[in-house]
Amino acid sequence: MESALKKRYARLCPDALVALWLGVWWLANLVQAGCSELANDEAYYHMFAEHLAWGYFDHPPVTALLVWLGEHLFGGELGVRFFFTLLQPLYLWVLWRLVRPSDATRRDATLYVMISAATLMLQLYGFIAVPDGPLLFSAALFLWTFRRFADRRPLAWLWMGLAMALMAYSKYHGALVVLFVLAANPRQLLRPTLYLSGAVALLLLVPHLLWQYHHDWASFAYHLSGRNSVFRPNYVVEFLGNMLVVFNPFFVPLYVQAWRKTRPQTPVGRALKLLPVAFIVFFLLSALRGYVQPQWVIVASFGLVYLLFDYARQHPRTRRYVMRAGAVTLVLVAAVRLEMLFNPLGLRFEVFDNKTRYGAIAAVADGRPVIFRGGYAVAAKYGFYTGGEAYCQPNIHYRTHEWQFRDDDTRFIGREVLVECPPEGADSTLHVESETLPTGDRFSWFVDPSFHPVRLVDIAFTGLPAHVAPGEELRLALHVTNPYPYEIHVGEGDTRLALLWKHGRFRVDTFPLDDRFTIPAGGECSREVTFRVAPQLAGETFDVGFALLRTGYANWFNGKSLSTEVLQP
Repeated sequence: MESALKKRYARLCPDALVALWLGVWWLANLVQAGCSELANDEAYYHMFAEHLAWGYFDHPPVTALLVWLGEHLFGGELGVRFFFTLLQPLYLWVLWRLVRPSDATRRDATLYVMISAATLMLQLYGFIAVPDGPLLFSAALFLWTFRRFADRRPLAWLWMGLAMALMAYSKYHGALVVLFVLAANPRQLLRPTLYLSGAVALLLLVPHLLWQYHHDWASFAYHLSGRNSVFRPNYVVEFLGNMLVVFNPFFVPLYVQAWRKTRPQTPVGRALKLLPVAFIVFFLLSALRGYVQPQWVIVASFGLVYLLFDYARQHPRTRRYVMRAGAVTLVLVAAVRLEMLFNPLGLRFEVFDNKTRYGAIAAVADGRPVIFRGGYAVAAKYGFYTGGEAYCQPNIHYRTHEWQFRDDDTRFIGREVLVECPPEGADSTLHVESETLPTGDRFSWFVDPSFHPVRLVDIAFTGLPAHVAPGEELRLALHVTNPYPYEIHVGEGDTRLALLWKHGRFRVDTFPLDDRFTIPAGGECSREVTFRVAPQLAGETFDVGFALLRTGYANWFNGKSLSTEVLQP
C-alpha cells in the first residue's frame, strides 16, 4: 500500500503536485478554522453578516456575504471562516498558473509550494475571516484577466472589469492593485478597451456607491481621513519592523537579491515585480500620518513569491537554502498553530478564553442587554459567544464604527440595561460595580433601570468660520431634531450639551455648556449658543461639533461636525 502510494506520488505532474499540497494545506486550515476561537475583527464581520447590505462602515460587502454563506452551512467558528479557507488554495493555484514556467518540473512545484507556505502573511490569512482573503482571491483573478487583456484576447476587457469590481467589493485596497499594475505597464493606458473595462467595473459598483451616498460616504471619509493621526516616529519604525517579519525574515535578503536580478519580460511579470515595492513604499508614506496595519500590504506577497520562485529555481544554492529555511519556518508555524488550538502556554490573547470571558459578563447581565463602551469587537464577540443582546457606543476618544448604523440601542428603549463604564473616575451619582473576569481583566458597569438613548438626536449648526482666533467669541445657531418618542431635557438630570473639538484620532477637547432647554418628542427646536475659543486650541485644525453628554455613557458627535483652523495668537 505504502509502495503504491509512493509510486502514484512520484508520477504526479507539476500541476497535480501543486494541487495536492495546496489541498493538504487547505485541510490544515479547515481544522484550524473550526477549532480556534474568533479574533476580534472576525466577530465584528460576523456582526456585519447579521444584516446583509451593499456596504458597511469600514468595509465593502464581500466579507459579510462569505460569513453569511458559511453560517448557512456550519455553525460556530467554522461557519464564519469556511469560505475564507476555500479562497487560499484557489488564489495560490491561479498564481501558480501565472508564474509557472513552460518547462516546469516537479522540483519547481515543490519550490513554489514551499515559498508560499513559508510566507508568514499567507499562513495567517489562509483561514481567518477578514477582507484580505477575498482581496487576494480577486487580485489573483484580476492578474489572470490582465494577462488575457495584455494578450488581446477577445472580451478580456469584460472579464477584467468584473475582476476589478470584485476587488472593490472585497477591499478598497484593490484600487491600488489596479493602479500599480497599470503603472508597471503604461502602454496599456493607450488602449480604449481599458476604459470599457473600467466602465464595466463602475457600473457593477453602482449599488455600493448608492449605499455610500445614503450613508454620507462614511467608508471613504473614514479611510481617507478618519484614520489620520499626528505623526509618531514609532509608526514608521513599527511598520518597517513588521515588513521584516510578516513575509519571513529568513527570506528578506533573498527578496532584495531576486528583485535586483529578475528582469520580467511579460506584462504580468512586470506587475508582480512592482507590487511589493509599490505597496511597501505607499504604506510607508501612510505611516507618516497614522498607524499602518501590516496586512494592508498583503498583495505584495504575490510579487515576493514570484520573485523568489523565479530566482531560486535558477540558482541551486539559493533553492537549497529556501527549502531548508522554509522547512524550519513550517515547524515554527506548526508550533504557533498548536498554541492557537490548545494554548498550552496559557497565553491571554483575543483568540483564547472567549467563552468563559463573555459567559461571565452574560451571567452578570442576567438576560439584560449590555451597552459596551467603545470596543466594537467586544460587543460583537459578546453576541457571538453568548447569544445575548449588546450594543457598542461610538466613542469620541477612539473611533466610530458599524454599530452607528444599527438600531439595537433604539430597541432597548425603556428596558433595564447594563452599561459598561470606567472602573474609576465615574460620576459619584452612579452605583458602579466591577468584577474580575476569568481572563484577569475587570468589567465595570452600572445599571440603567430605564434606558433612553440620545445618540440619534441631530444637532446641526451654523456660524463657525473657517478660521478662528483664541479668545474669539463664537455665536452658533443650532437646529436640534429629536427622532425619539420622548422629550429630552438638556441641562437637567444627567444630560448636558457640550461642544467638542477633535484633532486627529486621539485628541478631543470637550467643553460642557450651561444651556438648558427641552427637545420635544419627535420634534425640533432652535437656539443660539455662545462659546469663547480656548487658548489651548491654538495652532491646530479641528473637527467641531456638538454632543449630548450623559453621565457614564460614551458619545460621538450628535450630527455632522464642521472643520476650522485655530490660528496662532
